[in-house]
Amino acid sequence: MKLNNKRTVLIGLAFFSICAFWQMYDNIIPLILKYRYGISDGASGYIMALDNVLAVFLLPVFGTLSDKKGSRMPFILLGTAAAVILTVGLSFAKSFSVFFIMLGLLLIAMGTYRSPAVALMPDVTPKPLRSKANAIINLMGALGGVYTLAMTGVLIKSNAADNPSYLPLFVAVAGLMAVSVIAMRATTNEQKFKAEAAAINDALDAETAAKYDEPIGTGHKLPKDMFRSLMLILFSVAFWYMGYNAVTTAFSRYATEMWGQNVSGASTCLMIATVGAVVSYIPIGALASKIGRKRTILIGVAVLAGCFLLAALIASTFSPILYVVFVLVGFAWAAINVNSYPMVVEISTGADVGKYTGYYYTFSMAAQILTPILSGQLLQHVGYHTLFPYAAVMVALSFVTMLLTRHGDSKPEKKDKLEAFDVED
Repeated sequence: MKLNNKRTVLIGLAFFSICAFWQMYDNIIPLILKYRYGISDGASGYIMALDNVLAVFLLPVFGTLSDKKGSRMPFILLGTAAAVILTVGLSFAKSFSVFFIMLGLLLIAMGTYRSPAVALMPDVTPKPLRSKANAIINLMGALGGVYTLAMTGVLIKSNAADNPSYLPLFVAVAGLMAVSVIAMRATTNEQKFKAEAAAINDALDAETAAKYDEPIGTGHKLPKDMFRSLMLILFSVAFWYMGYNAVTTAFSRYATEMWGQNVSGASTCLMIATVGAVVSYIPIGALASKIGRKRTILIGVAVLAGCFLLAALIASTFSPILYVVFVLVGFAWAAINVNSYPMVVEISTGADVGKYTGYYYTFSMAAQILTPILSGQLLQHVGYHTLFPYAAVMVALSFVTMLLTRHGDSKPEKKDKLEAFDVED
């Protein structure tokens, strides 16, 4: 059995476009709120949490609707079309009220197809190959973020405080979203691919099926020790997202306020972190294959907390050392992100993967609701110097909860280089 890499890359175009959008959203929307409309950092935190509030409700709803319809593609196509139009339209908003309404509609549009886009990969991929396929999807998402950061550096040269036009960047990202999803639709026969994957799954012998399915029956309560581990993993997810998302959401403002850097300068640091994550997948996979997911995550958490602590000490003014710090941030985030979702799924059954995926996103999104509000209040009322200490503390808390986890780990056999992007049993 061999993964169809080309097919997986084409399916991953949806996630590629989604990540390109969210990179732009996190970088640019806070700057527009602050410098175009005069919104305070505290109020901006509430607005930046809105997408995650909507996601908590929209992701499970539209994931379930696409399950019932038996097709993900209509949701992906319609959601992308609406998002493309609204993304470009944001640049033409003349007042904050119009901007806010359009932003809300845009976030709803994004929420309608994220779950269907994520669920498409396991739909069309045989069970034993899903980890390898997930590695490709993760890589596609990272490249989407790199695209947006690169376009930001090329298209936005002025300082954010000068309120430059973001229309070229919005058009570049919206265009990528449209082209990516059109290409995916033109090359993906969803029902055919689903039938092929289902036939392979049905043909797995009992020994192989037992290897990839969990022993807990669908709908059964988890044993207490497994449930405890599940909750510890989910709280770990929440804590490290609270730290990491605080930095990614506020960093463009931080660079402007603390260093006098323009948007391009801030994007350079974030792009370095993203590239650091991309080039780290193979060594991280090799490490996880030897020591397991949990230990790899703990290493990533320790490095991430250390990087944020170091930044708290040296980042009051810009230093080239920060480029090294952000490379390590990328490595650490990759070590965490690649291995955490499989730990949650490890506890699920084959038929409950969607439900447990929902648990994962509920905790990660809830964290991203809370952290812009908390960190925004600190930025406004205490100062921008609180950003990195706040992030370091939150990530450090995740080390404690992950250390107590007893399930969801694995020590896979040695893989080829592509499989090293992700880990499976």
